[in-house]
Amino acid sequence: MTNVSFRKTGARGLTVGYVARMRRTSALSITVAASAVCIAATAVMPGTAGAVDTTQEEGWRVVATGLDNPRQITAIQGDAFLVAEAGKGGEGPCMPGPEGDVVCFGSTGAVTKLTRDDGTWAQSRLATGLPSLATEDGSQAIGPSDVEKGGDPWFVLSVGLGADPAVRDEVGGLATTFGTLLKIHPRTGERTVLADIAGFEADENPDGGEPDSNPTSVLRSGSSFLVTDAGGNSLVEVDQSGEVRTVAVFEDRMVDAPPFLGLPPGTQIPMQAVPTSVVQGRQHRGVLVSQLTGFPFPQGGANIFRVLPTGEPTVFADGLTNVTDLAVGPGGAVYFVQIADEGLLAGGNGSLMRRNPDGTVETVADDLMAPYGVAVRGTSAYVTTCSVCAGGGQVIKVGLN
Repeated sequence: MTNVSFRKTGARGLTVGYVARMRRTSALSITVAASAVCIAATAVMPGTAGAVDTTQEEGWRVVATGLDNPRQITAIQGDAFLVAEAGKGGEGPCMPGPEGDVVCFGSTGAVTKLTRDDGTWAQSRLATGLPSLATEDGSQAIGPSDVEKGGDPWFVLSVGLGADPAVRDEVGGLATTFGTLLKIHPRTGERTVLADIAGFEADENPDGGEPDSNPTSVLRSGSSFLVTDAGGNSLVEVDQSGEVRTVAVFEDRMVDAPPFLGLPPGTQIPMQAVPTSVVQGRQHRGVLVSQLTGFPFPQGGANIFRVLPTGEPTVFADGLTNVTDLAVGPGGAVYFVQIADEGLLAGGNGSLMRRNPDGTVETVADDLMAPYGVAVRGTSAYVTTCSVCAGGGQVIKVGLN
């Protein structure tokens, strides 16, 4: 067996030299499988804010439409939800992206509030003008990733980056808020940087690899916030003063190299963890953290970890595929989203899955187009789909009975 020790993320057909220069990022900061998703998404017509005409099919119902690259979804007080939209980039500045496509900066990131009144769903943008980076057609964006209540009326928003923190200074302006935790007032629009997660990665680099930061999920924990850094392979804690400390680091694992790299049979390469979401389990000590995995994104290669106050991750569930978000539901069942059931390199659709308290895993809803975030309320799950689409993103309601 041969081991190859270069760092790897990237997509099918990349040369070993190019892959060696790539670093891990979250699911939506890379273009793996996204072209197929975006082609399919052209049939999805964007909606507008206001009342939503819901449709029912395959055991789930569309309750929000017209979203720009929707990522994680958060249940809040009342029958309401907040959705982080990574936006659709903008007019620039533009530059070559990691896969050769041109990517452009803009201020199209947003937070959408979804409410239900007398059975009618409505949506409106609670915050706009947030940083976004996307391809020229607005797809595959990086921007707002998750939103959490931060003490009435404020909420806290994680903004992705998916790159070396130093690139922010090269662009300047709004780009300097990528890789941060923002504190936003929903009525006045006032926003401040609560913590610079990417700056912490640049200074401390918890996993010891090349500097790379991509804040994804945020969870309120007492008076502090826990944040997964998919680029830094770490879970960090942010206190009310904005101080950041490392809680846990998720190590690389050795996996078989995909055949298209042309390496000798049996060669193994390091696969990075890429933590994507953190939740507080109702019947589990510590918190649960999901994993996308880095290149080669193998089917069955992802885990859900339990992280105790000691900071040592242990495997809670394994054999999963490219997990982007998770939530704890009734009876202690853990619901999680697989963005691509056959692995990102294979493309194809994803699913909402359930890990039962006895350890068994089953499918709740499948054949979902680029699903990403999940929130559970009562006997229903709410899932963001078409998460790499500009204007085609949706939220669907899935019954759990």
